[in-house]
Amino acid sequence: MALLEIRGLCKNFRSLRALEGVDVDVEAGRFHGLIGPNGSGKSTLLKAIAGAHFADSGSIVFDGRDITRATPYERARAGLSLKFQITAVLPELSVYDNVLLAMQSAESLPRLLRSSSRRAFDGEVVALLERFRLLDRADHLAGELSHGQQQWLEIAMALALKPKLLLLDEPTGGMSPEERQVTGRLLEPIKAHCALIIVEHDLHFIRDICDYLTVLDQGKVLDQGDVETIQRSPKVQQVFTTRV
Repeated sequence: MALLEIRGLCKNFRSLRALEGVDVDVEAGRFHGLIGPNGSGKSTLLKAIAGAHFADSGSIVFDGRDITRATPYERARAGLSLKFQITAVLPELSVYDNVLLAMQSAESLPRLLRSSSRRAFDGEVVALLERFRLLDRADHLAGELSHGQQQWLEIAMALALKPKLLLLDEPTGGMSPEERQVTGRLLEPIKAHCALIIVEHDLHFIRDICDYLTVLDQGKVLDQGDVETIQRSPKVQQVFTTRV
């Protein structure tokens, strides 16, 4: 059984058919890319998986559990974590406290009131900051970081609860080519314990880090397969030649 199984997913926004009968499987330990022209339904699908909005029909099964109608909180508890396209760090808090708060979000109220979790999580916070090249900025306000560093901070926050599946919506948007290369290297180690679904317009970036691709067009799955298969697909070549 796949870690994530999506069957017949449909989503309408009034007269707009954003998703139409989408079927996708995501295996554990796989980096799975969602690509397609603007308006093809990539971000809509990502938000439907995360529970940012509910699908009108179809099903989403995660780790053997039907989460089609589950709340975002319930999905997060089950092991899903999402980073949206727009950075959502807390700019007036330190870089350290941003990651700490993400970890504390799963803590009980008594434990938070005793402030015991801050000491307990210190090693994990430091390790995440070191992994994402932010340890030397731990005491700085998050709002003082560069755009690329804020993106890395938010990815670290999304990983703070040790999810089974991480959803990333255009994580390299606004980054320099050098920062994109670094982002790929920073993400690679998580494959040992966390699958990834990523929406990204930078086809070179997504080709380099993903094992498998789903191509969407006008709310439907146009093609799926490993990177080489998709690169050779005449249907995909036609869409990206004429509509991207």
